[in-house]
Amino acid sequence: MSSMLVVGSVAFDTLHNARGSFPKVIGGSATYASLAGSFFTDVQLVGIVGRDFPDELVQTMRSRGIDCDGLEVADGPTFHWEGQYTDDLTSRTSLKTELGVFADFDPKIPERFRQTPFVMLGNIAPELQLSVLDQVERPKLVVADTMNFWIDGARPALEKLLRGVDVLVINEEEARQLSGHHHLVRVASALLDMGPRTLVIKQGEYGAWLFAGENIFNAPAFLLEAVDPTGAGDAFAGGFLGYVARHGNTEPETLRQAVIYGSAVASFCVEGIAVERLLSLSREDIVLRVQRFRDLVDFKPV
Repeated sequence: MSSMLVVGSVAFDTLHNARGSFPKVIGGSATYASLAGSFFTDVQLVGIVGRDFPDELVQTMRSRGIDCDGLEVADGPTFHWEGQYTDDLTSRTSLKTELGVFADFDPKIPERFRQTPFVMLGNIAPELQLSVLDQVERPKLVVADTMNFWIDGARPALEKLLRGVDVLVINEEEARQLSGHHHLVRVASALLDMGPRTLVIKQGEYGAWLFAGENIFNAPAFLLEAVDPTGAGDAFAGGFLGYVARHGNTEPETLRQAVIYGSAVASFCVEGIAVERLLSLSREDIVLRVQRFRDLVDFKPV
C-alpha cells in the first residue's frame, strides 16, 4: 500500500439550503479529499488555516491516518466561503468568499512528503498546482482537479498544468467549457489531447465517465436523497486516488474499481451536512455500498 499526498484548501463553509442555514462548518477541497482517501491509505495533507481553525478536527484527521505536518497555521482567519443552494440542490450561488490566510498560500511540501508516489492537486490556482509539481519527486500518478474560475481566469497556466498531470478530474459542465465541445466523445478527445492520460468526467447525480485510452467506463450514481452536495466531487477524487494508492498500480481494472469506490464515498458525503457523514463513515459501510453499486448494473445476458 502506497501513501497519497493531498494539496488544497482547508476552510470554513457557511451553507444555506432547503434544510436551513449551517454557519462555518468545516470545508475545503483538501479536507474532503483527505478524509475520503484515508479510508484506503495513509494521507499526507498540505494546506493552510488560521488560528481560528479547531484543533480537535486536526487531531481527528491525524487519528484517521492523515499526516497534518504540512498543514500551516498562520496568523489571520481561515478561508471562508458562503453559498446558497437551490431547493433541489442542483445549483448554488456564491454569497461571500473571504480568503483570509489562504490569500497568501504558497504550498511548501515537507521534505519527507516529496517522494509520495500518488499526488492529488486539489482545486486551487493552477500556478500553485504547478508549484507543487516542481517540488515532488517522480510521482507515480498525479491527479488534478479544476473549476470554471480557473478555466476563465488562468487558462494559460491551466493548460501548462495539464501537460504535467496524469489524471484530470472535472465536472461535465467545466469539461465542456474547457474543451470547447458539447458531445462527451469530442470533449474527452480534446481534453486528453491537452496532456493527461486519463480523464474522469463527473456527472453528479448521473454518475461518472472514465476515459483512459481504449479503457472507457461508466459508473452510475447511487440513488438517494441528497442532504448537501458540498465537497462530493472532492470526496470522489480523494476516494478514487486513495483506492489506486492502496493497490499501487494504474491498471485498467484498478481505475474502474477506483471510480466505483470514489463514487461510493461521494454518495455517503451528500447524506450529511459538510464532512459530518465522512466522519461517521466506516470502511465496512463503503464495502457494502460498493456491493449495492454492483447490484445496480448486474444482469444476466440472454
